[in-house]
Amino acid sequence: MNEAAPTKGLTFRRFKNGQSPWDPQDLTKKIFQQDKSYKCPTYVHRAPPCQGGCPSGHDIRGWLAIARGMDKPPVAGVSWQEYAFTRMMEANPFPASMGRVCPAPCEDGCNRNEVDDFVGINGVEQYVGDWAIENKLQAPKPPELSGKRVAVIGGGPGGLSAAYFLRQKGHAVTIHEAHDELGGMMRFGIPGYRTPRDMLDAEIARITSMDGVEVKTGLRVGRDVSIEELDRNFDAVFWAIGAQKGRPLPVPGADAVNCITGVEFLDTFNRGWLFSTAKKIVVVGGGDTSIDVASVARRLGHVTRSHRHDDAAASPGEFGYAAHDVASALEREGVSAVLTTLFPVEKMTAAEREREDAKREGIDIRGSVMPLEVIKDENGVATGLRMCECSMKGNVPIPVEGTDFVLECDMIISAIGQMADLSEGLEKLDSGRSSIAVDGLYKVRNVDKHFAGGDAIRPHLLTTAIGHGRIASETIDHFLHGEMEDKRPKVDVHQFNLLEELHARHLDPSPYDHLQVRGTDHAKFAIHNYEDRGSTQIIPHTQLFKGHFGYVARSTRDERHVDADSVLGDFAERIVGFTEEQAQTEGKRCMSCGMCFECDNCVIYCPQTAVFRVTKKDRAVGRYVDTDYTKCIGCHICADVCPTGYIQMGLGE
Repeated sequence: MNEAAPTKGLTFRRFKNGQSPWDPQDLTKKIFQQDKSYKCPTYVHRAPPCQGGCPSGHDIRGWLAIARGMDKPPVAGVSWQEYAFTRMMEANPFPASMGRVCPAPCEDGCNRNEVDDFVGINGVEQYVGDWAIENKLQAPKPPELSGKRVAVIGGGPGGLSAAYFLRQKGHAVTIHEAHDELGGMMRFGIPGYRTPRDMLDAEIARITSMDGVEVKTGLRVGRDVSIEELDRNFDAVFWAIGAQKGRPLPVPGADAVNCITGVEFLDTFNRGWLFSTAKKIVVVGGGDTSIDVASVARRLGHVTRSHRHDDAAASPGEFGYAAHDVASALEREGVSAVLTTLFPVEKMTAAEREREDAKREGIDIRGSVMPLEVIKDENGVATGLRMCECSMKGNVPIPVEGTDFVLECDMIISAIGQMADLSEGLEKLDSGRSSIAVDGLYKVRNVDKHFAGGDAIRPHLLTTAIGHGRIASETIDHFLHGEMEDKRPKVDVHQFNLLEELHARHLDPSPYDHLQVRGTDHAKFAIHNYEDRGSTQIIPHTQLFKGHFGYVARSTRDERHVDADSVLGDFAERIVGFTEEQAQTEGKRCMSCGMCFECDNCVIYCPQTAVFRVTKKDRAVGRYVDTDYTKCIGCHICADVCPTGYIQMGLGE
């Protein structure tokens, strides 16, 4: 569905007018004359597609239920925002950051797309993350130290995530970071107008301020500290060194002095060292990094007159100037930035919103073209990029003969991919493809007590690296306890746990007396007629009663649009976060796929009053209704009218 112009009405109907799946006489017999059934309602939890598609494994449905007001804080005096923040931190310690920059695969898979438009998940996440920063919320207090020590190599999203979750499991952590500051790609690969530095600093500080977390910056493992030293001093090692080397253009002439990679460009910019003198820049790519490169180039412009502090570019620490600040202290003229991609523009991997912003800011995006050769002058300086039109066969570009042309330029930036830097003492970790090879538990192959995650094993999203850190921390925890797992769950996310929910509300089942009984519907030791399939199944939209949901327009975050004439030197944030009302509205739009959201349909439509509400004092998420099996006749109506697919017909007693 086109995000810019969602359908202004319902798109789903189960039946057309006059249609019915039942013969009226047969239905009457089923309801009023049946006296027994071998199938009755069971309550089955399954993972929603938003959660299954989230690389960090967020319990998205869970914190949207909090935003909508269904899941109330179990402790008096706790706001819904704090309760939602705590839930978010169980899977991802960077809600404010990821609410801004994650391309939201959760929204792409949202079942609400089948009704009107997806739920604005990123917007709610950003709102809660920003609220937590404004109200100075800290991470949950970690447990006592276990006596085990883990070295985390790399202070980016993957390493910080692993450090956070390892400390929450009781282990001491030492983060080793080659840069002078933590943040990795969140700081050195993404411009500050996308990840504001004060926000990023606040989210990182929550992790590093925990007792038992030590940080060592300006230290490169392999050169300053050997792997052998890590083995002697730590019980386990987690590698999260990222993909710090950009891939150069695979064409003749790419060794020109003014032909660099996008990683180098953004790293230099975000360190405050970048002062471009180029007037014409060509960026080759198509992903979010290439958009960032082109956007930064437009904002920087080119230097026409320098000030005395420009010499600080080679040593920014002396004056403390960042490129954001320096940009406003320099007189600049406009830069012509052309972004080229192999794919048609509408099929670029960059998010549509980022692509449209780039066009608005004056970036010329050209699709279906491929580079052929970097044209150099007698001094080895690139003066142009020879290209041609192309079509795509899968991921392989096919040149179109007779379509060659040259883009004149002063600088060429290659943003076509990244790889890990495994030089200077890290060669034993190299899989042979400039990456670290791991097994399904994120253990480094053929290297004892070493684990890895993030872009070092496969360049992907920041959220993916955070998820790797969370999962690897669980594996490392098992390893430190001497009980390694065999495999991870099929749906490897932070799952809803009914027992934990009942425990939080002091509704734990009674102890089991180990006496044999027939049926558990009246037993206090059992969670009756409930099954948890969340780790193995994702519920599709076809198993929801979508006709329950009316059209509700999606809340969208406002944006501060910058046009081509005013983009120079503009490094202020573009996204305007949700209000509380907008966040709650999006929470209410969530269809709670795979989990009861207390709509009462099953209670209202049951012809035998077999389905009933649990008493208010005994209610919890997932325990809102129950079934009297002595009344149930198995007519299936409750399952048919369940909007969330939580009710399944099954055998039970």
